[in-house]
Formats: sequence, structure tokens, C-alpha cells
Amino acid sequence: MAEGHIRREAVSDQLFALLRDRILGGALPPGAALTAERDLAAEFGVNRHAVREAVKRLQQARLVEVSHGGRTQVLDWRRTAGLDLAVGIAAADTGPTVQDIARDALEMRACVGADAAPRCALRCSPDTAAEIAAAAERHAHTGPDLTELDETYVAWWRLIVEGSGNIAYLLAFNSLVDGLIPVADVPADLGAGEILDVEAHRRLAAHIAAREADAAESLARELLSRSVPAAPRTREGVRP
Repeated sequence: MAEGHIRREAVSDQLFALLRDRILGGALPPGAALTAERDLAAEFGVNRHAVREAVKRLQQARLVEVSHGGRTQVLDWRRTAGLDLAVGIAAADTGPTVQDIARDALEMRACVGADAAPRCALRCSPDTAAEIAAAAERHAHTGPDLTELDETYVAWWRLIVEGSGNIAYLLAFNSLVDGLIPVADVPADLGAGEILDVEAHRRLAAHIAAREADAAESLARELLSRSVPAAPRTREGVRP
């Protein structure tokens, strides 16, 4: 199970990644005691400060829990970890693959957008509704440069998510846009069907302005679901 001594640059980061993968891969199962600090230091040829930093990050990621007696216990990441662990799950030897995580992110994106749109219709101010309509028009008149189209499309959706008033949705949106959560490469025909449907964008903006929450939800879900690949998952579920 030992990977040998690790490189000297960013020692605690490397050690965190190695221990994270042992937990995600099942080498350190839920309920097990994490290898003692001194033993980890000896195994990887690092000082104990680096080990403490790595364990602290594991705690922050809700992968381990340090008891009052000093014992560090491995947690069940399926029940405790957050979205920031998505990249780590994909990097582990077992469990969901990169393709699974990336496709799951597209499904989450569709669900967030489909719920944010009706909430925006019910909660946003008339000024915000007008901004959303104007942003849809800016996007309609952008192109053919794909980078510019993507920027105006993201800016339009940002207004909708912000208008929903849901901070959790906004943070998830930021993580998806910034690439903190890996998103699958969308086939050109699927992506074009979403990003170039100007009339759908205008209709969604109109539903939001008219406070038509049900219609906004239905159209947003249909629009965002176009980019979700239909291919089956490479693994079943998330449990080993």
C-alpha cells in the first residue's frame, strides 16, 4: 500500500491527495483508524508538520474525524463530503470515473437551472427580469465566436441564478463555471442545441418576467437537459 517517499514540493498537498485516494478507493474504509502520524511521516519520508497539515485538510473535507482522545477515524465520504470533493472522487482508483462525475455535473447543472428559473420568476424584481431579457438579446446578437457566445450565455444564466435568491445554487453555479467541478465535454450538436436556441432563451426570459414559474421550470429543464449525454454510466451507483 505504500507509494514510497514523495516529492518535496507541496508535501502536505501531495500527502493529502494520497490519503484522500486511499479513503475514496476503500484502502482506508469508513470506521477505520487513520494511520498514526509518526507512521505516515516515516512511510513517506516527510516531517510530522506536513502530516498534520494533510490530516487537517482531510478533516476540512469531512473525510476523517479527530476524536477528543486524539484518534483519527475515517468517515464515510458518501455521507459527509461536499461538492468540493468531486475532483478527488474522479481521481481515486475505484468508484465513479472522471466520465461519471463529469456527466453527473451536467445533470446537477440541469437540476439547479430548472429550479432556479421558477424561483427567479417568483422572486426577482422587475428590474432583474428586464436585465434577463436584455441579456438574452445580447446573447442572440453575439457570435459566431464560440468563446463570446459562451460568455454571454453564462452571463445570462448568472442573472437567473442570482435572481432565484438561492445562495447555495449560486455557489454551485460558480463551481461549475470555474471548473472546480469537472463537467463533461458536450458534443457539438448537443451544445449547439442549447446555446444557439435564441427563441428558447427569449421565451424563458418572458416566462420569468410574467411570473410564470411552471413554464419557466419546464423550459429551463428541457433546455439544459439537451447537453446531458445519453450514454449509460460506466459504473453503477457510487458504492463500491
